[in-house]
Amino acid sequence: MSTHETRIERLSDELGFIRTPSEDDPRRDPQLLAAIEKIAPGTPLRQAVDDIIRSHEGALIVIGDPHELSFLYSGGLKLDAPYRPQLLYELAKMDGAIIVDSAIKRLAWANVQLMPDPTIPSVETGTRHRTAERVAKQTGALVVSVSQQRETVTIFVGQARYQLDPVAVVLAKTNQALGTLETYRMRLDQVMTRLTALEFQNAVVLDDVLVTLQRAEMTSRMAERIDRDTIELGSEGRLIRLQLEELVGNVPAERDAIVRDYHAAGGGPEATLALEGLRALTYQGLLDFDRLGELLGVARGVSALDYSMQPRGYRVLSHIPRLPESAVRKVVAHFESLDAVVRASQRDLEAVEGVGSVRAREIREGLRRLQEHNLVDRYLQL
Repeated sequence: MSTHETRIERLSDELGFIRTPSEDDPRRDPQLLAAIEKIAPGTPLRQAVDDIIRSHEGALIVIGDPHELSFLYSGGLKLDAPYRPQLLYELAKMDGAIIVDSAIKRLAWANVQLMPDPTIPSVETGTRHRTAERVAKQTGALVVSVSQQRETVTIFVGQARYQLDPVAVVLAKTNQALGTLETYRMRLDQVMTRLTALEFQNAVVLDDVLVTLQRAEMTSRMAERIDRDTIELGSEGRLIRLQLEELVGNVPAERDAIVRDYHAAGGGPEATLALEGLRALTYQGLLDFDRLGELLGVARGVSALDYSMQPRGYRVLSHIPRLPESAVRKVVAHFESLDAVVRASQRDLEAVEGVGSVRAREIREGLRRLQEHNLVDRYLQL
């Protein structure tokens, strides 16, 4: 193992991160995730599919515009009947495919033999799954294939393929991920409190910023993965969704504010591009401090422990109640650093366009309370 790989592994252990399959999660595709949502527990389509599995039947269900798909049809029964899960279940007892409209409101055809382009490559072995894959690739429609022998549900949409796990399996994995997210959030809160204290002391170095940014991004990514799980769980994921909202809080906004606070070129378009680059980083890239520093406009090779940085104040000011984002931007643009804002008098703050005497007093009081609260938090962590 190379020295760089050893350092990455050491950082992973120190920061408490675990490897997750989120980078390879096919559900990151919005089109596939929307398709999964249509067949999640609690939906009319899933009710019919569950009945088909319980009766040990198979099915091929195509969801799309019946007229646009008509060139694929051979034979079949034209229904144009209102969608009912019980009727779809009964129709699945026939061998052919079932055509459902895009809104899943009407059953258009049943017992249809589909004739997709046979030259479209397919890695599937079963006839039903091979047909489903080719129809999805050729038309972009959502195709649900229920295996009679394996009692599994596979969905195809465009080039994507995804096999649904049993609800109990998804629930178990999601609860495990929630435990990991809780650990991430606890460690993030620790470094966030430390960063805030150092900001008020004007003693921040690059290492403090990178560690906090790194943990905020990892926490956000884990939360996004759990959010995809809740979509797949449908009605079974309501309690998990509430737990997720409680745990993640405003972490994504905090992460964005850190980048705007410390980007070398300011909090404008360059910071926005840096945030896009941060979200595009791989897991390995996220553990590389040199790469993270480059995103903030810091030259590679700079000592993170010796490189002093000064926050602009976006993150701290955003914690002041009733202070709108527009006012935060104006205050930051006027003073250019958090230290200057903290030292500003009532009159100095009133001089900022759109602030006024009432808001200036709120800013001064808000900063004072944040300093006191942060000191208490730091004491409790010692």
